[in-house]
Amino acid sequence: MAAAKKKKKVAFEYVEPIGLRVLVRKDEPKRETKGGIALPDAAEIPTITGRIVTISAAIEHDDDVPLRQYDKVLFHPKNAIPVDFESDNQLFVVPVDDIVAVFRKEQPSE
Repeated sequence: MAAAKKKKKVAFEYVEPIGLRVLVRKDEPKRETKGGIALPDAAEIPTITGRIVTISAAIEHDDDVPLRQYDKVLFHPKNAIPVDFESDNQLFVVPVDDIVAVFRKEQPSE
């Protein structure tokens, strides 16, 4: 009888999106309204904002895609793929076409 091989659990250190995609850490969901009303978990308002953790090599130097690491973005969650990488973070691979806005502190100069 052959000894059963134990599969080692491989710990990933880095997730790199491929193609026209970015890796986004989703912001924490809101627990209360702006008026201060606490929301129960069942009535949670979905948050679709987050920070870009990593961008793919395909868009890194593309001037037509104005996304950079650490940008705060608004994204459409329909095509976002959840990544089970860190148990306490909500990471998603998001297609560039689903990024609908980038939050900036000042307008770029022309």
